[in-house]
Amino acid sequence: MTDPRLGSAQQPPTGTAGAAMTGITQDRYDPEPERVLRVAQLPVPAVADGHVLVRVQAASVDRGTWHVMAGLPYPIRLAGFGLRRPRYANPGRALAGTVEAVGAGVSGFSPGDAVFGIGEASFAEYARARVGKLAAKPANLSFAQAAAVPISGLTALQAVRDHARIRPGERVLIIGASGGVGSFAVQLAKSAGAEVTGVCSTGKVDQVRALGADHVLDYTREEITDGGRRYDVILDIGGNRRLSQLRRTLTPRGRLVIVGGESGGRWLGGTDRQIRARLLSTFIGQQLGTFINRENTRDLSTLRERIEAGTLTPVVDRSYPLDKAPAAIRHLLDGHSRGKTVIAVHDPDEI
Repeated sequence: MTDPRLGSAQQPPTGTAGAAMTGITQDRYDPEPERVLRVAQLPVPAVADGHVLVRVQAASVDRGTWHVMAGLPYPIRLAGFGLRRPRYANPGRALAGTVEAVGAGVSGFSPGDAVFGIGEASFAEYARARVGKLAAKPANLSFAQAAAVPISGLTALQAVRDHARIRPGERVLIIGASGGVGSFAVQLAKSAGAEVTGVCSTGKVDQVRALGADHVLDYTREEITDGGRRYDVILDIGGNRRLSQLRRTLTPRGRLVIVGGESGGRWLGGTDRQIRARLLSTFIGQQLGTFINRENTRDLSTLRERIEAGTLTPVVDRSYPLDKAPAAIRHLLDGHSRGKTVIAVHDPDEI
């Protein structure tokens, strides 16, 4: 019988037909990973048209992992992740591994290819992924490093390049510079020729400076408005400062890009600030906005090119085995991450 979550009547590829795999599973929404995630034997996903079956070597955790697991804020359920209960076996999405099989209509990938990108329920030995959300793995990265790139790297790339439109010589403030998205954003903004100031806590100052930031503000000791310095661009990654405070720190024609921000609300979860920013932007000279990242092969390939050229490096904070996935998410929620948290799915020697 085909699992209805897989959406295809096709059989698993030769070698996995009728097989089970080890994976993380959840059967209800819950904000506490220890209460809802468990290890189980699951059916290997069938390969649908336009999809690739990936033997997952490593996956990674980001703030979106928690949202998918918790089903919060509620609009995420309407976005295709399941209205009453989770649509997918587990909340994992970013991955790196090798192609096990390809579905009908797939070109450009063959069994054995090393890939990275975004799949479905990636906290498992095998995961299915749309071909348009995969790219060849950067040759100079391990699987663990590659798994750290897709979601956070895409978000940072699109924030810096497409929405902030950072230009050489501009003064850029990055709030949340030590996290998954922030660690990529600092490097990308520097590559664009900006003068970068990163904001983080005391224990992460050296890390942000090592990423290339020209200046680092320790938010436990000083506020972004101290000293009256103004910035051409602010990337607010996971912060929750008031718009009035952010505007005072921008130049009169400056640009604010909000990349997250948590309020804990079940219905809006912080998006109310983003909505207010967009509305306000139509009446003032400053540009205030936000965006939802686009998951696509082209931008994944751009990230790969930059990584292979040595201008972008993922920061892996810590790696957890598959059965410790709840602990990996807890590590992120507690604010301890410096860069990315990774889940090693197969033998660490392979990573």
